[in-house]
Amino acid sequence: MELNGRVVVVTGGTRGVGAGIARSFLAAGAEVVVCARRPPEEPVTAAGRTAVFTALDLRDPAAVQEFFASVAARHGRLDALVNNAGGTPYRLLGEGEAERHARVVELNLIAPMTASLAAHPWLRETRGSIVMIGSVSGTRPSPGTAAYGAAKAGLENLARSMAVEWAPEVRVNSLVLGMVRTELSHLHYGDESGIAAVGATVPLGRLAEPSDVGEAAVFLASDRAGYVSGASLLVHGGGERPAFLDAATANKSYKSNKES
Repeated sequence: MELNGRVVVVTGGTRGVGAGIARSFLAAGAEVVVCARRPPEEPVTAAGRTAVFTALDLRDPAAVQEFFASVAARHGRLDALVNNAGGTPYRLLGEGEAERHARVVELNLIAPMTASLAAHPWLRETRGSIVMIGSVSGTRPSPGTAAYGAAKAGLENLARSMAVEWAPEVRVNSLVLGMVRTELSHLHYGDESGIAAVGATVPLGRLAEPSDVGEAAVFLASDRAGYVSGASLLVHGGGERPAFLDAATANKSYKSNKES
């Protein structure tokens, strides 16, 4: 198994995308530590192995420093950090005061920077890597999640700057995610038919599974990506079909019907 003996931290690794990432690293042979504010409803397991859980508020710099020191002390090393923790409620800019939007930026941009800075001394010793979990929301307009989109755009830029400043000891890359099917998908897309309808808008015809993200993260953290740093890997199934194509098709159909 390609990551035997490696130690990996996955923030927000107790459910959804984070749990999928943790399972992929477990299956690749790594020792995995997941952290979140609340414990998982059930342990995160894969390949007969279980991730170690630690309760942590990533918005507390002192606690984050202590956490990474304890991981290094317990496991003897740290090889990779996956900054996955994040998220946002749907809120139009005019419907929330600045402080609420700032908290979204804090969770999705400041917290990953805090974790990366705390992990850096240990990653430098192992010539390890950092994987940022970004979003297509950071590359296009994101009405209703504007602060989240701005934070994700900043996170991708932060990763590129880190990749230059911390080279050659630490590689830093980003995964830019599209829509992922998790246990909370029904809250966003409705029942199975709704999820299928949304998936049909993706060129590959479905939403990503957490394991799709996990496998990409394992690649970036592995020796196979040893010359990859400062990169952004799109994990979005081909992206979003341009609206003008559907409009052009509809217009063509209308003209054909009219001519017949």
